Amino acid sequence: MVELNLMFFAVAIPAVIFAGISKGGFGSGVAFASSSILALILDPGQALALMLPILMVIDLATLRPYWKRWSWPDARLLMLGAVPGVVLGAWLYRATDEDLLRLLIGGISVGFVIWHIAQTRGWVRGFANRLPPPAGLFAGLVAGFTSFVSHAGGPPAAVYLLSQRLTKTEFQATTVLVFWVINIAKFVPYAYLGMFTLQTAWADLLLTPFAILGAWLGVRAHWMMSERLFFGIAYVLLTLTGSKLIWDALT
Repeated sequence: MVELNLMFFAVAIPAVIFAGISKGGFGSGVAFASSSILALILDPGQALALMLPILMVIDLATLRPYWKRWSWPDARLLMLGAVPGVVLGAWLYRATDEDLLRLLIGGISVGFVIWHIAQTRGWVRGFANRLPPPAGLFAGLVAGFTSFVSHAGGPPAAVYLLSQRLTKTEFQATTVLVFWVINIAKFVPYAYLGMFTLQTAWADLLLTPFAILGAWLGVRAHWMMSERLFFGIAYVLLTLTGSKLIWDALT
């Protein structure tokens, strides 16, 4: 049961604002950390159920500023892969061992950043071409699954999108569109599994203004930054996200 006391709001309000800033301006890279923060005071299932409507509110708040600024071919590949990923997540939610997948995604995320640094320093030669469409479908599949079981779909999607050499706004807008669709797809199975309660609904209602505030702050931060700074932040967030997934898997 979700107890709406001072401790709950002291933890939940910063977590929700953090998710809004991440999704509103930085490609959803570490928005899933909000669920982990809430899991400190709630059962993991309650934390996931509470955060999904909040994430959907943030999606709606950020769609308009980035409307039609996305890379549709890349978004379509990720969404096509994500739908079966969500179905797989729903099917395996109660039985799967998540640690191996966390380790895999975390390793890919951190490995991609190390590869980027090696390219920038001239230690290795870069890819001659962007990652091919099948890689986008696979990234979408993994993003759909990890998003369902932990709201951590950002890293696999970011790994693919960062390889496509998009502008900062194309990158951000594409993640907004993709995770808007993924979160809608997650809502029905979450409800079917009985993860939502009256307590989580009431908590979501009280936290919605802070979600909108975080999204607004994230959008403002996005437009004020140069592309070089933005992608620098994106790589840092990808490193932090991947490292946290590895840590969660090993501990």
